[in-house]
Amino acid sequence: MPENSNLMRRPYIKYIVSLFLFGTNGIVASFISLSSYEIVFLRTLIGSLLLIAIFKLSGKKFNLRENKQDLVYIVISGIAMGTSWLFLYEAYSQMGVGIATLLYYFGPIIVMILSPLLFKERLTWKKLLGFAIVLLGEFLVNGKILSNGASRLGLLFGALSAVTYAVLVITNKKSKKITGLKNATLQLVIAFLTVAVFVFFKQGFAIEIGSGNWLPLLILGLVNTGAGCYLFFSSIGHLPVQTVAILGYLDPLSAVVFSVLVL
Repeated sequence: MPENSNLMRRPYIKYIVSLFLFGTNGIVASFISLSSYEIVFLRTLIGSLLLIAIFKLSGKKFNLRENKQDLVYIVISGIAMGTSWLFLYEAYSQMGVGIATLLYYFGPIIVMILSPLLFKERLTWKKLLGFAIVLLGEFLVNGKILSNGASRLGLLFGALSAVTYAVLVITNKKSKKITGLKNATLQLVIAFLTVAVFVFFKQGFAIEIGSGNWLPLLILGLVNTGAGCYLFFSSIGHLPVQTVAILGYLDPLSAVVFSVLVL
């Protein structure tokens, strides 16, 4: 019984740790003097290389011919992750972190609303009340910024980041057989390729990286992205989708706490 309890608890612990890691993204990125899309490109590149190396060292192999339906879900989820980060960081640059974050975290609400239809999960009043409190809190925090007006383009990017976040979670949950390290590695590599295509057409791959940027880039790529994505994607497949959505708000909460403590 204790062993079963530990096995049930493990995905929750991994998921929560991943959210705390993601919560430090803004702090680490603040020490990198590159454009938002260059940071996304480099973090997905470094994180992908780390997970590929770990996957190879583990002795596992990719067999893309098996579980083709699950592979389709992972590809869609990886593209959604790459585009979600691009939309979010572009929203940051258009109208600031406050409103962009507010819009981005409508993504879990979309997931929760669709969960009864897609995953046959029952909505409870406690979960609905929790989401209502979260929304109220976000509006109270960001209401003044919102009332001052925001870029229409920024609002569009923020809304798209929420939609693509919802697609990311839903399609990844649909993958039942590609799990753990394999899931995380495929997901992050596909996200990197998505971002790489965008960066190539925007400016090419010529990126000047100052010496002071390397340490925060490595932390962001190896720890926050590589390790964080492994913990995230190897845990959400074992959790109810509404739990994934609700606990997801630990990300912005931890971001606020860490920014107060560190910055």
